[in-house]
Amino acid sequence: MPDEARSETVVVISGALEGPEVDRWGVVMTEAVALQPRRLIIDLGDTPTVDAAAIAILLQAHRAMVQAGGRLVLRRPVDRVRRMLRVARVEEVFEVEGAETTERNRS
Repeated sequence: MPDEARSETVVVISGALEGPEVDRWGVVMTEAVALQPRRLIIDLGDTPTVDAAAIAILLQAHRAMVQAGGRLVLRRPVDRVRRMLRVARVEEVFEVEGAETTERNRS
């Protein structure tokens, strides 16, 4: 990764990440990966739900970041989104920060 690479790029997603919105946000994420940040943060705090296609583009962005020597971080996913990631068996793939959940605090 070049020395002049950004340390961090944040993509704030608002609204449901499903249906036709997935393609639009997929383009945004691809463009963000191309900036070669050390950390690509996908802020999901205003995203009430994701579908399978959304999980696929998140995984694609994660793989691209790892291959470029960076990290993808999911910021503030709501409980419903966390459940969808768990059901898809990919929750542990992603680094998550600031999750709006108390599940881990109860453990």
